[in-house]
Amino acid sequence: MSEGQIEQTGLRSRMVGGLRAGNEGEALALAGWVHRRRDLGGLLFVDLRDRSGLIQVSFGPDWTEAASMEHAHDIGHEDVIRVEGVVAARPEGAHKDDMATGGVELRVTRLEILSDARTPEIPVYRASEDELPAEELRLQHRVLDLRRRELQQKLVLRHKLVLAARNYMDRNGFIEVETPILTKATPEGARDYLVPSRVHKGEFYALPQSPQIYKQLLMVAGFDRYFQIARCFRDEDLRADRQPEFTQIDVEASFVEVDDILRWIEGLILALAEISDVDAPIPFPRLTWQESMERYGSDRPDLRYQLEIEDWTESTADLDFRVIRSQVDAGGRVRGFLLKGGGGLSRRQIDGVENEAKAAGAPGLLWGKRSDEGASGPLGKFMSEEQADRIGLGIGDLVLVSAGPDSLTSPTLSAVRDALVAVLELQPVREHAWVWVTDFPVFDEEDGMLAASHHPFVMPHTDDIDDLEADPASVRGTAYDLVYNGTEFGSGSLRIHEPELQRRILRVLGLSEDEIEKKFGFLLNALSAGAPPHGGIALGMDRIVQRFTDSPSLRDTVAFPKTTAARALFEGAPTPPGESALDELGLQLKAQDS
Repeated sequence: MSEGQIEQTGLRSRMVGGLRAGNEGEALALAGWVHRRRDLGGLLFVDLRDRSGLIQVSFGPDWTEAASMEHAHDIGHEDVIRVEGVVAARPEGAHKDDMATGGVELRVTRLEILSDARTPEIPVYRASEDELPAEELRLQHRVLDLRRRELQQKLVLRHKLVLAARNYMDRNGFIEVETPILTKATPEGARDYLVPSRVHKGEFYALPQSPQIYKQLLMVAGFDRYFQIARCFRDEDLRADRQPEFTQIDVEASFVEVDDILRWIEGLILALAEISDVDAPIPFPRLTWQESMERYGSDRPDLRYQLEIEDWTESTADLDFRVIRSQVDAGGRVRGFLLKGGGGLSRRQIDGVENEAKAAGAPGLLWGKRSDEGASGPLGKFMSEEQADRIGLGIGDLVLVSAGPDSLTSPTLSAVRDALVAVLELQPVREHAWVWVTDFPVFDEEDGMLAASHHPFVMPHTDDIDDLEADPASVRGTAYDLVYNGTEFGSGSLRIHEPELQRRILRVLGLSEDEIEKKFGFLLNALSAGAPPHGGIALGMDRIVQRFTDSPSLRDTVAFPKTTAARALFEGAPTPPGESALDELGLQLKAQDS
């Protein structure tokens, strides 16, 4: 149902956004907020706003009753009013091309002021987006901020996307099942929000980081295909693309292989993209994790731009440059970018790119230019003409190099690539770039300790299972991420459905038998009851809306978001509990260091 088709209520005939020339002569009652007013003494014009848009309503002594005309001069911005009148064409020369309803107005016969508004702390009407107040002030007065047309459109789109997701999943045989919000803490890569129990003093629930284990249990229970528009919670440091509570489209299915999940999700994305005017040509290309890291230095590559990492380890084998030789002798590689015509970059621009490399953890960035007089720069001055030719460095070109282990050079060159896109003002070869990144390692190494790359329930590749204990770093998982324009939209995998294999994974991660039983005994018991092969994925709903609307922050796509300090400024949360609440829970606050 469109905005113009929403049924009549007791206080209004319709919403305002759909009024057009075809409605001339209709007698209507409209209601909404005073968006803008122009008082010309004898005449008064008001832009009346509701969720559907704006309409001009006009007051004049020739068509407005005397009492309403008198009260009309008293209304202010954001007052809530109800008006009765007749739709008329705007006078010639008074049409507003920037308003969908700009060809008509409602000539008011009667006015009713439903609610007086105090002077707004932040303006809702602005001539341009450049006049937006600071974000912190807007979050403090979020109700007013949410009256902005731009935010309302994003939340309406979010509603349509969620509705489309539900319809698509239903058509494909998935059923929506709600899983618990109060649950048990399990290691999933971030800190849990803990909730104390009043009934069981000293014990705590955890808010779910995801419904991961529950959806696996549903597969063991025989539900076959599950989905959920799931609320999830993670107590971690925030960024523009993260919130402590978020929504994901959670999916799981039984008796599937990787291709089944990817095919379903491509169909789902296509359904969402059509609503958002986003191009999503399926099937999406695929890169293995190893290929993605080799070519782009990242497992979420932005494929809008044709700029790939090159490996010059062999080409520079005879280069007499100690910095490179020491890294290669230690087992590292020489990798970087060759920019045809990039010799025109200034030293200041190159330094800016190098700063991004340093921010990514590199000690610096080697570079060289070539001109008619030979090669120059920290790297170029060590290169002969033959060596420059060998790596393809021609006259007027620029080479940027990072030397060392892949764990250092990959994130470094990923950051350099992003910086070069901006500095060179590269034009995208496509506007919407989708890719599946597959075959992630099962394990990451952090400070000499193994950790699960995605989570500890990822099914390893059959060919790699024998290497679990002997060479865990080499084990590939049946895991896959969906990436759009350099942003991860979702992550999934096939799951371990054999209890003994699950125990092996947990042992490799360093858990003792007691820890395994305490943390995962209920899952292992369920798998022992006969578990089908199964797998799934979770897509970030907030992130999809953010990228589909080209919003700079997730906060623009959530009705009542938190700040980067995890504070809800409108409600004033979090707050310290009262003594009586602590007593009921059997808790005592520890004094904080000043």
